[in-house]
Amino acid sequence: MAKRKKGEGKKSFSSAELEELVKGVLNNYAGQSFNYKQIAKKLNISDEHQRKQIIGILSSLASKGLIKETRRGRYLVKAGKGYITGTVELTRMGYGFVISDEIDDDVFVSSRNLKTALHGDKVKVRLYARRKGTRPEGEVVAILERAKSTFVGTVEIVSNMAFLIPDNKNMPFDIFIPKSKINGAKQGQKAVARVIEWDSRAKNPVGEIVEVLGYPGEHETEIHAILAEFELPYDFPPEVEKEAEKIPDAITGEDLKGRRDFRDVPTFTIDPADARDFDDAISLRRLDNGNWEVGVHIADVTYYVKPGTLLDQEARQRATSVYLVDRVVPMLPEKLSNHVCSLNPYEDKLTFSVVMEMNDNAEVLSEWFGRTVIRSDRRFSYGEAQKIIDTGEGDMKEQLLVLNRLAQILRKNRFAAGSFFFERVEVQFDLDEHGKPLAIKFRDMGTANQLIEEFMLLANRRVAEFVGKKLKGKTFVYRIHDKPDPEKLDSFVHFIQRFGYKLEVNNINNLPKAMNKLLNQAEGTNEQNIIETLAIRSMAKAVYSTDNIGHYGLSFRYYTHFTSPIRRYPDIMVHRLLAMYLNKENPGGKEKYEKLCEHSSKMERVAMEAERASIKYKQVEFMADKIGKVFEGVISGVTEWGIYVEIIENQCEGMIHIRDLDDDYYEYDESNYCIRGRYTKKEYRLGDRVKVEVVKADIQKKQLDYRLA
Repeated sequence: MAKRKKGEGKKSFSSAELEELVKGVLNNYAGQSFNYKQIAKKLNISDEHQRKQIIGILSSLASKGLIKETRRGRYLVKAGKGYITGTVELTRMGYGFVISDEIDDDVFVSSRNLKTALHGDKVKVRLYARRKGTRPEGEVVAILERAKSTFVGTVEIVSNMAFLIPDNKNMPFDIFIPKSKINGAKQGQKAVARVIEWDSRAKNPVGEIVEVLGYPGEHETEIHAILAEFELPYDFPPEVEKEAEKIPDAITGEDLKGRRDFRDVPTFTIDPADARDFDDAISLRRLDNGNWEVGVHIADVTYYVKPGTLLDQEARQRATSVYLVDRVVPMLPEKLSNHVCSLNPYEDKLTFSVVMEMNDNAEVLSEWFGRTVIRSDRRFSYGEAQKIIDTGEGDMKEQLLVLNRLAQILRKNRFAAGSFFFERVEVQFDLDEHGKPLAIKFRDMGTANQLIEEFMLLANRRVAEFVGKKLKGKTFVYRIHDKPDPEKLDSFVHFIQRFGYKLEVNNINNLPKAMNKLLNQAEGTNEQNIIETLAIRSMAKAVYSTDNIGHYGLSFRYYTHFTSPIRRYPDIMVHRLLAMYLNKENPGGKEKYEKLCEHSSKMERVAMEAERASIKYKQVEFMADKIGKVFEGVISGVTEWGIYVEIIENQCEGMIHIRDLDDDYYEYDESNYCIRGRYTKKEYRLGDRVKVEVVKADIQKKQLDYRLA
């Protein structure tokens, strides 16, 4: 169960290899001095010639100032030139890298020098002295903050011992579970263990089972395992549910004070067919001057969720709703998300609105922000709205057709101004009553989707511009997106050249138009999905911040998130801040909001990873009965241990291990995104189309294995 240290298996080394090994020994035992015989013994070297080489290497390293001779023939690594703090990225092999803003390069830390630090932990590292041009190395001297204390895995019971074998690839150590701490878990079951002790001298941490999830492969077990792995809650604490239940369903006259009444204005919602909460609605009416009044009405969550309440504390901690393949882990209890705040049809609802006067050219002539009351006349699914837009017939056709026309103008103008055109395919599953996937399909993105998207973008933008431009210097929460990393862009440009594409990146301001042109050229080709994926990876990640740098991807100088307070805590912050400014109130300094922005950005990433894990699980389960079948795919990733292939018809990605390519000895060429046969020179490149046979579907590890057909 415990991680075993692999032997070198090689007794003869080149001079360069031997130097790295000697440095490794000295770094691993920093603070201890060694002579050449002791180092040779550590490296299991008995060859006399190689032992004498070590003497020369030690002398050379000392002359370069990399190590220190403490007394004749004994050496130790010199003390580093300082300390850094950073985050650990652990590898499967047990060693790690520390990523820090205080140093340009990642710092290598051997497994021995990690001092029980695990993936994601915030640590303090002492740097070793190094020669210019080499990778920095160091050792962990303090663990400042643990990223995780609980791990999901499979219980293994052997004799009088038990271990939890973690599912997480970034956790290379099994957790020892004393029999007194096994809490009823049985052999082979999935469980959650909490680390309770880890002496740095011990190979394995000691833990206790805190929850038994069930047997691997069962739907509920695997979904709960995903939630536990990402430390996401299954349900709400009773006291939070109790507070939510106290909120009245009915709207009183007191609730309507100070609100504009839009209940007589034609209003509707458009959402996915399976949606259960509706936090945005749109109204439209013709004004006497011939212009259009467009209202974007958002659930007035902050009217019900007050600062300092248990509801607010829970929502703040969760920061976002999480959408798994078969369920939603909501940010707010169902009483609020599906009933009181949800803009259900034919019910009076309290909203916070952006109301704009627009002409036929989709130009905003004036705007108003404030609290309102609405009554939705119709709840459309995207499919229903799309049919009316396409045929010109159906409920509220006048409103839908006008808004669709205005939305298409907004969309055209946005792309002309430099907004990126990224539309990734969204995977959906047809599940039976037991959660088994029957089919994989892809969500259609038609003009009905674009209608909602454009008006939500417009509302978000107008709110951000109102605070950022008209109320300069005021504390606010922005959605920001930085310019792309030049190195990632250069790598992307190099990749697309092999397909005959070009991308001009010298002028960063013209990049969006050039990128959109490239994506249009690639549309419908074999390499389209790969190019879109790598284009997105070359971009920076959007985050929340009180410091506005604009949104590069949308080409907006001011942008925020105002339109989804039922499922995003930053939107709640935006509603509160906007309400305070409209009431001439002062929210105070921005420090607390910046901390909340950082937490929300972090939880957004966690939610995305959990959603991807649930999709991967269902994809593996879907392929489990297709062993031996052949599919056409595209190489979606290339690594030193193999190639990843994504099947075209269902986007299920699996790996072909490099050891299974037995027609040649293949080597990884990172700069050219390929592996290449040493003798035949045959290449497998990112984006190549191949036929694969399904070999294995490991539901527990969420992995698919393919081989070339």
